[in-house]
Formats: sequence, structure tokens, C-alpha cells
Amino acid sequence: MTYSILIVDDDMAIKESVEKYLKLLKYEVRTALNAEEALEMLASFNVDIVLTDIMMQGMDGLELTRKIKESYNSDVMVMTGYSAEYSYEKAVQAGASDFIFKPFRFEELNLRINRVLREASFKKERLTLLKKLRKLAITDALTGLYNSRHFFSQIKIEIDRYKRYSRALSLLILDIDLFKDYNDTWGHLDGDKVLMGIGKTIKPCMRSMDTAYRYGGEEFIVLLPETGLQKACVVGERIKNKIGAQIFEPEPGIKASITVSVGATELVKGEDFKSFIRRADKALYKSKNTGRNKLTYLVA
Repeated sequence: MTYSILIVDDDMAIKESVEKYLKLLKYEVRTALNAEEALEMLASFNVDIVLTDIMMQGMDGLELTRKIKESYNSDVMVMTGYSAEYSYEKAVQAGASDFIFKPFRFEELNLRINRVLREASFKKERLTLLKKLRKLAITDALTGLYNSRHFFSQIKIEIDRYKRYSRALSLLILDIDLFKDYNDTWGHLDGDKVLMGIGKTIKPCMRSMDTAYRYGGEEFIVLLPETGLQKACVVGERIKNKIGAQIFEPEPGIKASITVSVGATELVKGEDFKSFIRRADKALYKSKNTGRNKLTYLVA
């Protein structure tokens, strides 16, 4: 992997000598004479490390460091020959990853660059791992949908948003019809394939703002922000029909299908999440008790 370095220094001799040395080490190197020029380059050039002098005409290196840390992902190494006026602490407070005094040996500069690159790599790996762990904590492993714990967190957020902006919020609850019979007939492994298939079917039926959850064993929930009951029912019918059209093959040459019952409702002013869910649940069981494979909606 080739790393990129931007040298910012108005001392032409130092800038050119450092540039030549770093290019010999196979870094991709760009240069700028001042902070303003450096910021223009950063807008269009992805830089791993900015190596900047402190004392420059116009914006100094510490202010440049602050602006870089506010707007870009680059690490910053600060160079200075004014050891009495500037300290490592000031550079770190501005956001620098390292601080080196002029004159320096090129070997020392390379060692410091390698250290900053290693630490940046460790930080990136750690952030990637944390993102994966956060996703695992809110995701149902079988279906790929969000889990019920995340649902209860998200529904409270959406209700708070409804209170602030008075925008519609609707809810769908889906339950697989006669799923116990399917499991008893074909086994739980094939039942799991059905659950996975439903997860894959629900996702394309939603908009980017909608979220879907595996609520229980064979129950699913879809939250639809900024959506009235009529539109929510359209989405619910679409999901129900697509699930019903799916064909499963529990054994070679044997085709099977399943259906879902759906309950739909819309949040009303002053309502809490428990009442909201309870009404959708009642609508779901009305669908179950009146023939299954249908959508029923209830209004407050």
C-alpha cells in the first residue's frame, strides 16, 4: 500500500529535501507553500499524513492542524525550529499526532512517520471492529433484520420525533401463519430458511427511512416514519403478497409456501409506544382470527 504525505513549508530548501527523501521511500508526496494552499489540496487529494511547519506566513501550522482535524481524516505531524516558543503539548492540543524539531535526521523523520501510520492503522481497525460489534448488538443473526431490543430503542426515538414535528408514524406487525405446523412437518432448519427468506423479502419493500425488525420467534415489525395508515397498508399488502409468492423447497422436488397475517396502525397524538404496539397487535390477531393471510388495520 502506498501512503500519501503532504508537506507544508515555506522554506523551499527543507520542503524540497524532505520531498526528495520521502519519494525515495516510495511515499506519494505533494507539497504546499502555505496553509491556504494545503487546505485547497486536501479538498481534492486524500492524504494520510500532513507534515507541516509551524511558522508560516498567514495561517500558522497549529491553526492548520485544527482545521484539518475538524474537516479531514488526515494525521498531522508538526515541524518547528522554534523549540522555546512551541511545545509538544500545544501541538497535541491542536490535534497533531507527532511533533519534531528542526533540524532533524531523515531517519528519525521516517521512524516517526511509520509510528503515526501504525497508530492510524490500529485506530482504523479498532473503529471497524467497534462498528461490527455495534451492528451485531442490534441485529438478528438469522434474518439480518434489526432485533427487538433495537426496535424498542428506535420506536421511542420515532415517537419523540412525531411529537416534535407532528409527522405521521405507522407500524406493521407480521406473523407467519401456522409456522408451528411448518416446523413440525419439515424441521426447524427449514423453518429457519423461511425466516431468512422473509428477512430478504421485507428489505426491498421498504424505503430508506423505514426499518424492519424480527420481533419474536416468527413475528416481524416494520416502522414507517412520515407514513400515514393508508400508505402503510399499501406497504403491508406488498410485503404480504411477496412473502406469499415465495417458494421454498424443504426436500428435493417438494415445493412449499407460507403466508403471513398483518396488523397495521398509526400513532395518534399523546399516545405512548405501549398503546401503539398493543393496537397493532390487536389488528394482527384480528387478521389471524378471520382467516389469516390478510391485513387488518385499526385506528384509535
